[in-house]
Amino acid sequence: MSQGMSDDQVGAAPGRWIVQATVGVASELKKMTAFIRQEALEKAREIQIKADEEFAIEKSKLVRQETASIDTQYEKKFKQAGMSQQITRSTVQNKSRLRLLGARQELLDELFDKSRQKLNDYSSGDKYQEILKNLMLEGLYALNEPKVSVRARQADYDVLRRAIEDAQNEYKEKSQKEVKIEIDEKNPQPEGSTGGLSIVNGTNKIDINNTFEERLNLLQEDALPNIRASLFGENPNRKFKD
Repeated sequence: MSQGMSDDQVGAAPGRWIVQATVGVASELKKMTAFIRQEALEKAREIQIKADEEFAIEKSKLVRQETASIDTQYEKKFKQAGMSQQITRSTVQNKSRLRLLGARQELLDELFDKSRQKLNDYSSGDKYQEILKNLMLEGLYALNEPKVSVRARQADYDVLRRAIEDAQNEYKEKSQKEVKIEIDEKNPQPEGSTGGLSIVNGTNKIDINNTFEERLNLLQEDALPNIRASLFGENPNRKFKD
């Protein structure tokens, strides 16, 4: 039996080889395509993961920035609200304090006004002569001069003359000195005044005002802190006393 191939067999061999080669190439191409596709998918997945990470980082950064901005704005508004509240509280306290001080001052003014209205009672009572005498003696001891003049209301001249005699006698008795007291009729106290007198030295340079109005004014200045404390209590914020 012959081992050789027939012509038909020889002619068919190249075609079969070509088909086999084509199938092999297609298989390799398919593998390469699958590999490339897999590489692309992995690369796309890496890109997506990286993009997600960058997005998360950027998002976290933006969130922190916005949170910090909100915190800053809140802190600023909180401080502004606190300052506004302090200003409002201070304004209300100042207004209340001023109203209280005004009410207290009105009460004190009313108190001294009533006292002024009662001064006329002292200039028309039985003790007026004694009061004039003591007012003169106070001036005589302060001036320590042998001759003085007094100024009073014309309506008081009669009682004043009796008070002058009493004052001269008492001054002499206590100081062992003579003094002459004259009424300055050229310069009387206003008739609308409440009483009292002023004592003028011999050179007319020193005038001691002992009228009722002036004495009340001095009393108001000197006694006002004590009166205020008696009526309203001590002020805990006051460091110095008048």
